This record gives sequence, structure tokens and C-alpha cells, in this order.
Amino acid sequence: MQAMLLTSCFAAALLVSLALKFWLSTRQMRHVAAHRDAVPAAFAATIALAAHQKAADYTIAKGRFGLLSTAFGAAVLLGWTLLGGLDALNVSLRDALFERFGGLTYQLALLAAFALIGGLLDAPFEAWSTFRIEQRFGFNRMSWKLYLADALKGVLVGALIGLPIAALILWIMGATGSLWWLWAWGAWMGFNLLILVLYPTVIAPLFNKFEPLADESLKARVQALMARCGFTAKGLFVMDGSRRSAHANAYFTGFGAAKRVVFFDTLLAKLTPTEVEAVLAHELGHFKHRHVLKRMAAMFALSLAGFALLGWMSGQGWFYRGLGVEPNVGAPNDALALLLFLLAAPVFGYFVSPLLAGLSRRHEFQADAYACAQASGADLAAALLKLHEDNAATLTPDPVFVTFYYSHPPASERLAAMQQLASGAAA
Repeated sequence: MQAMLLTSCFAAALLVSLALKFWLSTRQMRHVAAHRDAVPAAFAATIALAAHQKAADYTIAKGRFGLLSTAFGAAVLLGWTLLGGLDALNVSLRDALFERFGGLTYQLALLAAFALIGGLLDAPFEAWSTFRIEQRFGFNRMSWKLYLADALKGVLVGALIGLPIAALILWIMGATGSLWWLWAWGAWMGFNLLILVLYPTVIAPLFNKFEPLADESLKARVQALMARCGFTAKGLFVMDGSRRSAHANAYFTGFGAAKRVVFFDTLLAKLTPTEVEAVLAHELGHFKHRHVLKRMAAMFALSLAGFALLGWMSGQGWFYRGLGVEPNVGAPNDALALLLFLLAAPVFGYFVSPLLAGLSRRHEFQADAYACAQASGADLAAALLKLHEDNAATLTPDPVFVTFYYSHPPASERLAAMQQLASGAAA
């Protein structure tokens, strides 16, 4: 009875979420297409019609492709679960490996095989996105050689990092009793903190080159800004983002004293020094308002709740049967439980995404306000417009789509908020 109820709830959630995704995406495409032929009045003096139309076409192209990939993803998820794909994979690996190599080897093989098959299924969509859509709109700068090299590095790094933590979690699940989920959560949090420390100096350089910021004038400006804001970093670096894409960005990476400021070379090529300073001030605003710490605390809390829920559900036979898998008899079910939870949780979690997106947009407004106080609001607005134009971000998104998905407010709302701040300061 409980298995049937879970099956019904999962199938209903999957269908409703799929319908909602399609409805939101088609709304977005219709709204953008309806406003394609005229630049919004607020941007008429700064954005050319050709750039506005390019952004509309790019948004629509990605939306159409997104419909296909979303439908395919839902079909794959259904295939893994209720149609028996994961059950068949589990049975074949268990029969081949468990008796001969033991439970840990069999479970790691199950996790690795699942990840490998999933990666192969996703690969055509990723390649099409890169070499057709991004290429069509002038953003892709990757060769097939670099693309395949990145893919191989990703697999190797994933195996070197993922298999040890997976082995540790599986060992904890089998060796520490009914409260295994608490110990596993602690191990997972420790692993995430370790990755934050290692990523800037060990992992990221495997994929990109990082050179110290050579522009002494810009360096002095950035250091002065960080001193005003009470922020310290281990270094200022320029990343060769142009090897892969024309999109521009800047970010902080690392943890504690190991924090680094990283600028894409494409960003430095497109913005003036004062605009770069304003963009960096925005990022510093996230630290000033403790957004990063708050998000980490929220991640810790959600992961604790997730591990606790998994700790209970992994001991229930209906949890496996309700999602299309027959639990093992005489062999451990820990890897199965992990995979089923990772497959099912996003389906139900999708419905709270508007709350998370809304919180993120609120944080962006706060960071903008901080940037306007520490740097030039006019420069931040100019940088925002340049980045929107260069990244072909639409200026006319559908409001409902924004509410559900946008982690950053639309440009019109951000500029209006900046103007209001400027008016208040002048008064």
C-alpha cells in the first residue's frame, strides 16, 4: 500500500512538474517573441535593436532546446525508476560482483555505472548546446579537441574525488548503526569544505589558466576597494575564459584566507576599470551581507534534513518498491538508497524553487545597493547593460518565468532600484 502511494505521488509530481516546466518555458518564449521588434523604452538609448533581437532569438533558441532536453530528462528519470532501469542495472552488477568482490566494490560499481550512463545520455545534448546554439550566436570558442579534453578531465577528476567520498559514505552507512545519517552528513560537510579550499589551487587550474592581474592601475583600484570594504584575498587573477566562451564573468573562489578574486579575460576586455570596480563591489556586497555564509548554512541545514530523511527511508522496503526497485536480499542496499533519493528528491523539491529564486533576487538587490554605496552606481548600471548585451540576455523576460527561475532580478528592475537609490542620495 505504501509503495503504491509513493509510486502515485512520484508519478504525479513528475507529470505536474513537467507540465509546469513546459508551461513556463512556452510563456517565456511567447513573451520574448512578442517584444522582439522594439527595444524597451528604458533601454532605447543604450541598446541597439539588433542586439535586442539577438538576445530574443538566443533566448527562444535555448527555450526550444530546453523543452526537448527537459522531456528527455523526464523520460530518462522514468526509465531509471518506475520502468525498472535502475533495478536491472543493480541486478546485473550485484550478480556479477557481489559474491566475488564484496559489498563495497559492488556498490561503488553501481554508483559509477549509473554516473557513466547518465553522462553518456546527457553528452549529445551538451554537445549540441555548445556547438550548435552557442556557436550559432557567436559565444562558443571551444574546439572539439578542447571539448573532449575537458570531458576526459571531468571524468578523471570526478572519479578521483567522487569515488573516495562515496566509499566513505557507504562505509559509514554500513558500519555506524541507526544514526549513520548523522555521521554521513558530517563527512559530507567536511568534504564540501575541503573542496572549497582545494578548488582554486588544485582543481580549477586543470581546466583553465590563471595569471596574476597585470594591470597595475586596475589592481590598485581593486585593492583600494577591498580595503574600504574590509575584505582580504590571497590574490587577483585573470582566467582565460575566452578559450571556451565569449561570455564574461567575475567571481570569488576559495574559503577563508584562501579566497581569490578571479576575472574572466572577456570581462576585462569589455568593461572599463571603473565598471570592473563596480562589478567587484557588487560581489563584495554579498560578503558584506553574509549571503555566502547564509547560503552555506542553508545548504548545511537542508543536507542534514536530507540525510535524516534518507536515514529513515533507506530502511523501508516500500521506498525501493515504490520507485521501481526491488531491494536486495543478502546484499547491502545503501547505494540503491542513495541513487533513488538523488533521483526522487529533485522532483519534489522543484516546487519550492520559486522561494529559493526569490531569496536569491533579494540578495542581488542588497549587493547592488552596497555596490552603489562603495563605488559608482552609474558604472554598475553601465556594466550591467554591457554584460546583458554581450551575453545576449533578454531585457523582456516573462514575469512569471522570472518569479520561478531567475536568481538575478531582470535588468529593468535592477536599474530602477539603482535609480531610486541615486534619487534618495541626491535628496
